Amino acid sequence: MNALSKLTSALVIAGAAAVSATSALAAPETYTVDSTHTFERFSYSHFGMSTQLSRFNKTTGTVVVDKAAKTAKVDIVIDTTSVDTGYDTFNGHIQGADFLDTAKFPTATFKSTKVRFDGDKPVAIDGDLTIKGVTKPVTLTVTNFVNMPHPMLKKDAIGADAHVVIKRSDFGAGKYAPNVGDDVTISVSLEAIKS
Repeated sequence: MNALSKLTSALVIAGAAAVSATSALAAPETYTVDSTHTFERFSYSHFGMSTQLSRFNKTTGTVVVDKAAKTAKVDIVIDTTSVDTGYDTFNGHIQGADFLDTAKFPTATFKSTKVRFDGDKPVAIDGDLTIKGVTKPVTLTVTNFVNMPHPMLKKDAIGADAHVVIKRSDFGAGKYAPNVGDDVTISVSLEAIKS
């Protein structure tokens, strides 16, 4: 093998190794939602007198992140029967047919269609929100994102805060609007652990 052939072979091998290394770096990583530290809170105006705050206590799902490619996918399931207003009577009221109708629709879901990054951090998540069997496109604004080893679990983890404002009437849950506010702010606090 002459010098040119050896050089060509070396370049081909080096190129293949570089492609292989890049592929390994760009592999998507799956994070499983930590249900003990992930909550969706929602707030709305009550007769203009106060802002009512409630949350859902049970959330599952996954977040898939490709750090090199700066892409991600979010798939969340909220157990709407876990609504927590702080008052049992209201919990039952919100689960009724006029609002979440949890007897027919025990879950709400969010599935991302695009995650937008600024540098290494996601700043907005476009996706489809389904509540009470109605699906609408929404965009969550990400206000905080952290990727670090979990101090206790010793595994790679992510954390994020995000929010979006929806109209509950768009999802067939508009009873008493506008006296009870139609605009509902959903705030998401999420932690997920690498699977």
